[in-house]
Amino acid sequence: MPLRSLNSSVLEWPDLASVDQAVRFWAEQQAQSCPEILQVGYFGSYGRGDWGVGSDLDLVIIVKSSETHFWQRSLEFDALNLPVPVDLLVYTQDEWQSMRQRGDRFPRQVEAEVVWVYLSKGGSTGY
Repeated sequence: MPLRSLNSSVLEWPDLASVDQAVRFWAEQQAQSCPEILQVGYFGSYGRGDWGVGSDLDLVIIVKSSETHFWQRSLEFDALNLPVPVDLLVYTQDEWQSMRQRGDRFPRQVEAEVVWVYLSKGGSTGY
């Protein structure tokens, strides 16, 4: 999490390289414990490279399938050890593909700026 300098009121926010390294390690750990994970990526301000003090990390996980309702899936992943606050969205492969086929704006926006940090063996960014 952000650190406050002892002799200053200025917050020191983790830089992109630190966040990227942490999320890559986190994604590998998650994939080891959840073989349903196909892809993990970050988008938004960190994906575009215009993050700043106070920016959160927008994460998207694509899983093969899930019986859990969309709104509850993110609770299955503990992202508290990442260096910045996280917004986590978890989609099934079918949901993601369906949104793409309908031409929904959200997957187009994500795919324009996403940095994929984990791809399952044989996986692709085309889910």
